Amino acid sequence: MTTTPPAPAPRWRALTQHHLFWPVAVLVVLLLINVPFTPDFFSIKMTDGHLYGSLVSIVLFGSPLILVAVGMTLVIATGGIDLSVGAVVAITGALTCSYISDQSDQDALSGVFLAMGTGLVAAVICGLWNGFLVARMGIQPIIATLIIMVAGRGVAQLITDGQIITINSEPYKLIGGGYWLTLPFSIFVVAAVVAVTVALTRKTALGLLVESVGGNAEASRLVGIRSRRIKIMCYVFCALCAGIAGLMISSNTSAADGNNAGLWIELDAILAVVIGGTSLLGGRFSIGGTVVGALVIQTLTTTIYTIGVPTQTNLVFKAAVVIVVCLLQSPKFRAKVFGNRFGPGKFGSGKGAKGGSGTSDAATPADAAQTTTTATPKMEVS
Repeated sequence: MTTTPPAPAPRWRALTQHHLFWPVAVLVVLLLINVPFTPDFFSIKMTDGHLYGSLVSIVLFGSPLILVAVGMTLVIATGGIDLSVGAVVAITGALTCSYISDQSDQDALSGVFLAMGTGLVAAVICGLWNGFLVARMGIQPIIATLIIMVAGRGVAQLITDGQIITINSEPYKLIGGGYWLTLPFSIFVVAAVVAVTVALTRKTALGLLVESVGGNAEASRLVGIRSRRIKIMCYVFCALCAGIAGLMISSNTSAADGNNAGLWIELDAILAVVIGGTSLLGGRFSIGGTVVGALVIQTLTTTIYTIGVPTQTNLVFKAAVVIVVCLLQSPKFRAKVFGNRFGPGKFGSGKGAKGGSGTSDAATPADAAQTTTTATPKMEVS
């Protein structure tokens, strides 16, 4: 007896089941909403050898968020969270600008590089501290990172003596407010960080190890993966990304504000990661989805100001759009609202579905361990 193979799904349905479809669709809609209010929204002009336009501005002002969100993606992929990135942004900017302001020649490259190195070292130390508390001491990530979130901003204000430190350094201004090859220099920095991250996590075994630790840290340990080391590396990388974002923000304004720099950027980063399709439960992740999610957040911010939403209600408007995006990404919600047209399909099998992560269906080391041992509840490795 022969059976007829099932007919292949239409291309449009396969497209809607891709994990990046709905975030990209919402991004396009947000961009189009701006056209009636700003007819030349999509126009890009060349002035003094630099490209200007709304699209360029979105990428420029969204660059710090993209960096922080990329680092946050790897932390969330391990089953953790980092609430301290905003404070790390403030500390890095405060240290760097404070050092530059004390120099007799603020344009000296040696002084600028040393100041940047000092700020980034401080960021790495914050990441090591977070990773130590989470991986070695077994403290819940939300509590461990809350320590620097609260104390770090106080440290930043101690560095600046509670004042806004202003500087006048042309080399330092290049990072966040300068141009190179007609484009904002920060775009090249973000592109380099994203490219390196993708290369390390998708072209090597590192991404698979991170996913294994996030899927089941105990099973990963049983098969020989050093879960603690992987977690510490992710927290350090996240803090380093936040440090680079701190350099961008302080460079763009030529000032360090320990109280407001990077304020609430951790929440926008988490939203960007979720919009990009990465589960907060840990496991598989998507760097490309995070970048799109960050652009959605920044475009939404631009749209709010473009259409004239009152300042006191912009956060409510922002939350409503984020809720819509998250609901559209839910296979169960789409199945109930749209029926089989946008049903779960291969995307509805949960975290392990192929379309939900941007990774292959190859079994992870954690999966191999679980097939030979009895099932154990998910737990943190101390």
